[in-house]
Order: sequence, then structure tokens, then C-alpha cells
Amino acid sequence: MSFTRRHLMGIMAAVGLMTATAHTAAAEALVIGSYPSNPPFEYKTESGTFEGFEVDIATEVAKRLGMTTEISDLGFQALFAATSSKRIDVAISSITITKERLGSQSFTQPYYDADMGIASKKDASFAAEADLKGKIVGVLSGSTGDKWSKDNQEKLGITEIKGYNAQQDLLMDLTAGRVDAAVSDIPGMEYAFLKMKDLTVKVRIKTGEQYGLMMTKDHPLLEKANAAITEMKKDGTLAAIHKKWFGTEPPADSATVTELPIPTP
Repeated sequence: MSFTRRHLMGIMAAVGLMTATAHTAAAEALVIGSYPSNPPFEYKTESGTFEGFEVDIATEVAKRLGMTTEISDLGFQALFAATSSKRIDVAISSITITKERLGSQSFTQPYYDADMGIASKKDASFAAEADLKGKIVGVLSGSTGDKWSKDNQEKLGITEIKGYNAQQDLLMDLTAGRVDAAVSDIPGMEYAFLKMKDLTVKVRIKTGEQYGLMMTKDHPLLEKANAAITEMKKDGTLAAIHKKWFGTEPPADSATVTELPIPTP
């Protein structure tokens, strides 16, 4: 078979096309930064891959944008510098949307309400904060749940507040009946309750804090990423991801299912 100049030009064109395609594919990766020790929102497996609630959200957003994902391991504070310097496109790590942060960062619409909750045994008759009257409440010492319980102890008639250094110890005492209720952040409790099936969150305590994807200020993909989250809320994908990681359906009025605007400063 003769090797002509035409063949050579054809091969060079093909190689050029392959190279261009490779560069395009590389450019189509959504670069994500994540703190690796924040289950169930994100954590690193033994094999070095990332999993978690927000990992699934970011991966699905990238998929709907026709992109792949590259997730890098960063400390929590380093995430803010990484988005500001455009080293990464997106940061995930249960980052609360605040007016202060919106001065230097952009956020998609929120997809999770970071509320606290009152947990008890499933057969306990808790339906409202007022039901803590005459009860022993367990909290993580120094936590927002600890502060809330102390601030409301007299008003609600809480008999005693017991502090714990580890959530596992708190929930074990709740199971054993040494405390009547636990006041703590809902995500951590619901994640634990996937295994401790005799316990459940009975009452939500609204904090007003919400999580979203944090992006470089005015990132060119902000609107598209936000639209993808809207679609995920409409078609039930976000609710399914919530059920997968927390074992419960998201509340009907929560940010997980309610379409919301892009936050502004």
C-alpha cells in the first residue's frame, strides 16, 4: 500500500482533531473543591473517591451541563481562596449562604435548610418545642443545640440539660432512655438514624441557614448551574438524593424542593 502525501495530511488532520477533542474534553470538566471529612455531605472513601449528598448534587449538575467533574481535596478555609482565585469552579462542604460571603463569592439557589431538630425515640410523643416541658435534654457541649436549649430552658420548662462530647454518646443515651430528647443539627442525626432505627427527628427548629453551591464571583456557569438545580427540584432528583443520604423525604416547604432565586448581597 503506497503512502502518499494525501495520506500523511489525512493522518495529521486526524491527530489534530483528536488533540482538539482532548483539549475540549479537559475544558468540559467542572472543577470542584471539597473538604473531605464532612459526612454525609461529602467524604473520601478508602479508594480516594468522593461520596456524599453534595457530591451527588454537584455531579448531577455537571451532568446536566454536559460536563464531567474533577473533585479536589481542600481544607474548609482554603475553599474560599480557591474559588476567588478561580482555581476551582465550585466549592461544596455544607457552606452557609451569608451576605458577607456574597460580597466575594456567588452561590446557586439553596438546596438544603440547615435546621436543628429535636430527636427522640419513635414512639415518644413529641410534636412541638413545648413538649420538652419536664424533660431531660441531651446536647453536644458548646454546640448551637446546647446554646438553644439553655436559652429556652426556662421558657420551655426543660428539667435538665446534659452535655456530651460526642454525638454517638448522646444518641446512645437517648436510645437507653437516659435523656428524653436530643437537640442537635438535623443532618448528622438523620445520617446516624439510618442505622439507629429506633430514633427519629420529631421537630425542626428553623435557623434560617441554607446551603448552596459556592462559585467564583459571577461565574459564567452560575445561571446554568442554578437552572440545573431548578430542574432537579422539579423532577424529584434532589428529593431522591435527600432520601438516599438522610433516609427521609425532605419537608414540603424546604429548600430541597422549593424553587428559589440566585442569592444576592
